[in-house]
Amino acid sequence: MATEESASVMDDYETLISTTDVELLKRAWRNEKAAPEILQFESSLVQRIKEQIELAIEKYLFYVLKTDEYLNRLSKQEQMFARRCTDDLGSHLDETVLAKLPDNYQSILKQSITSEEDDMVPVPRLDTFVICKAKQYLSGLDFEPEYSMEITEMERDLLTFVCYKFIKKPLENGKIDLV
Repeated sequence: MATEESASVMDDYETLISTTDVELLKRAWRNEKAAPEILQFESSLVQRIKEQIELAIEKYLFYVLKTDEYLNRLSKQEQMFARRCTDDLGSHLDETVLAKLPDNYQSILKQSITSEEDDMVPVPRLDTFVICKAKQYLSGLDFEPEYSMEITEMERDLLTFVCYKFIKKPLENGKIDLV
């Protein structure tokens, strides 16, 4: 009985995974690539993926636009979206809230004119935990020196639950995949 239940749970899990937008997008890409004719455009799927990307950009909008390093990670279309959002949000806040505040408090980015940094800008939490898989064996030398005591090695293809900031460098270098 337990074997049947675990098989059912696995079937449910595989069905769920096979219907995620990522898997549907992979399937559409494979079908389009292999088909001898042009297939039907998956407009609702593409729109959902686009909306998810835009939500991620909106979440850290001002943080991304703060430096060229982060801005250049976006595609041209994503950069245009980010700038348009910033302009729209800035105009909206100016018209509805900021213009009604004293001069020292009319910044979107700072709590007041005396703030030395952009303390109103949400910053990604690099100390969050992620699940990842190394593409190859990684030793302490592959990680930032400041974290080499925290994570000393990673085996290839082994799922690892680890603090994001520990694996940022090998992830950017293509040595790790997030799961």
